[in-house]
Amino acid sequence: MSTITRGLAALGTAALVVGLAACTPAADTGSEPASDYVTEGKLTIGTGEPAYYPWVLDDAPESGEGFEAAVAYAVAEELGFAAEDVVWVRTTFDEAIAPGPKDFDFNLQQFSITEERKANVDFSSPYYETTQAIITVEGSAAATATTIEDLKGLLIGAATGTTSFATIESVIAPTAGAQAFNTNDDAKLALESGQVDAIVVDLPTAFYLTGVELTGGIIIGQFPLEDGTGDQFGLVLPKDSPLTASVTKAVDTLRDNGTLADIEAEWLSNAVAVPVLQ
Repeated sequence: MSTITRGLAALGTAALVVGLAACTPAADTGSEPASDYVTEGKLTIGTGEPAYYPWVLDDAPESGEGFEAAVAYAVAEELGFAAEDVVWVRTTFDEAIAPGPKDFDFNLQQFSITEERKANVDFSSPYYETTQAIITVEGSAAATATTIEDLKGLLIGAATGTTSFATIESVIAPTAGAQAFNTNDDAKLALESGQVDAIVVDLPTAFYLTGVELTGGIIIGQFPLEDGTGDQFGLVLPKDSPLTASVTKAVDTLRDNGTLADIEAEWLSNAVAVPVLQ
């Protein structure tokens, strides 16, 4: 082979190597980190099915109307999301606080912050603290009660495993004990049928039940927060979520700048009209 031929062959081989290199995938030096959000560029928020007033108006959280719907969009804005980038999903209460993967970035449907639940999920700092209230209907033996002492001889119920149920036991301590029901709906039906004289629920639920679902519904009063009867509601996130710190910071900012107070005043302002029972 001549010198010229050998040179051309070498150039051809070099060109082939370069061509093959261009077609060969680059070595994996580490891919981009996965998004901290369920969907890149979107904020996925969970709520109940259905979601009730005053937390969500007309079961339409996307409207931003209702206390929790408004809080959700305020948090979204604080995190840098436009309203159109918020995606809503529905879960049951129990699904949201069960261990395991989630299809939401955070969920809000009046989740009380408890140590037991923290074993399975993360919580933000509280976005609302509610008192417990006791309600009845016209004609009930509880209708004329004005003090905690007046309640002790009555039959009073609540959903078992809730702060409401604990309030009956620790604050009212009725002679017959707390009457246990599986859900607030079951307790409401027991009140309507006369099975119990009154039921205990959180204050916003008391407004809804007496104003919408109960005929002749009456809020007897609310219990003072210093008795330890208040529930602190937090946003629920998956356990060890990378978003917990930023979501908590957003809630703290909204509390500090007065936004949460403004939202509460707009959607839960009737609370000031309910007497505190002593």
